[in-house]
Amino acid sequence: MSIVSKPGVSRNAVVTSVSLVAVLSWSLMRPSIASAQTTDAIGVRAQGMGGAFTAVADDATATYWNPAGLAGGALFNGLLEYARPDRDFSETVRGVAAAYPALGIAYYRLPVSQIRVTTTTGGTLVGRQDQGVLSLYGATVGQSIGEHLVLGTTLKLLHAQDTSADLDVGVMATFGPARIGATLRDVTEPSFGSGAEAFTLQRHARVGFALSSGKRGVIGRATVSVDADLTKSDTLRGEERQFAVGAEAWMPQQTLGIRGGFSTNTAGTGRTLLSGGLSLAIRRGSFVDGYASTGDEVRHGWGFALRLTF
Repeated sequence: MSIVSKPGVSRNAVVTSVSLVAVLSWSLMRPSIASAQTTDAIGVRAQGMGGAFTAVADDATATYWNPAGLAGGALFNGLLEYARPDRDFSETVRGVAAAYPALGIAYYRLPVSQIRVTTTTGGTLVGRQDQGVLSLYGATVGQSIGEHLVLGTTLKLLHAQDTSADLDVGVMATFGPARIGATLRDVTEPSFGSGAEAFTLQRHARVGFALSSGKRGVIGRATVSVDADLTKSDTLRGEERQFAVGAEAWMPQQTLGIRGGFSTNTAGTGRTLLSGGLSLAIRRGSFVDGYASTGDEVRHGWGFALRLTF
């Protein structure tokens, strides 16, 4: 599977790719009515860029952020991740993932405490604390369509009180230094538990755009990106629909990477989260990644990862 571009982009390829992204975006642009989980705490690089990662995703966390992003990544990428996405809760995110351009696998242990659920009477949303974890097992595959477009799919097995299968889909289009990405997560909207303990992972759509100094669709030393949710989610802090902007820059020889970003809630009361991160090479192809985030009436988190790439 390859997303390598060649000089002279055809008009038909551009129209086809943009049309696919537009159709996906239009078909998903509807309000949320079910309960949802804040699972965007996955990915230390992504968090350091404020969550503006849908069109950037090129490491093993692409299994979550955009399954189609693996095609533009390294020959091999593996990582171990540990994060505390919200200091108001003791639960942590833990994960391990590995990928090469044609296949990715991942396991994440996510806290259930940040889920809001609707009571059996219908209206009131209540928080969940110390309700266990959601285990996510994912396998990602992709398929190139022409020289500029990749479609990807992550098949997921999820376990909380119950076990359920689910599906994420993604698309990535590249034209020179530009990358356009879109994802649809939790396509089947799986439900877990029963009664007041029940919760649903709601279908969630997101689009992204990135410009990078790399060639032929590959992320280079300097990257800027923008993400926008197309659907709303209910969280413990209220209804959310995020808009994010991020940037990443690397020193020559990739000895040090610096990233930063922000995201703001465009639904209801606006709340802005600021984040930043670093990557330090401990040897060629081996990195320690870290991030921290803060803001007003938003989650305050931190995390780190060990990442191997070649």
